[in-house]
Amino acid sequence: MNVIPRDPRTVGREPDYRFTLANERTFLAWVRTSLALTAAGLGSIGLLDFAGSDLLGYSLLTLSVATAATSYSRWAANERAMRLGQSLPASRRPQLMATGTMTVALIATVLLIVNER
Repeated sequence: MNVIPRDPRTVGREPDYRFTLANERTFLAWVRTSLALTAAGLGSIGLLDFAGSDLLGYSLLTLSVATAATSYSRWAANERAMRLGQSLPASRRPQLMATGTMTVALIATVLLIVNER
């Protein structure tokens, strides 16, 4: 099984360029989010000095890797569907991102409370 999807621009017909550009902007937003999570994770590990800051940093880095790893496949699936005149595929990525962000926020909150004592 190929982990990285083939170039979806080799199938179907060219969709309206506005949809292609919107899909690309969404892909770039996921990449920017991944970069921000990477910076936050590295900052937490390298700059914060309290018990558990490494856990917080590794949690952020894990979320970053998951975001980056799935962004291209989501772009490719959307592009392929548009080119073939199909409905866009359903995605659990927004739900997973929200859950991951909530989990990291809970970890940060607990660590801050514990380190206040």
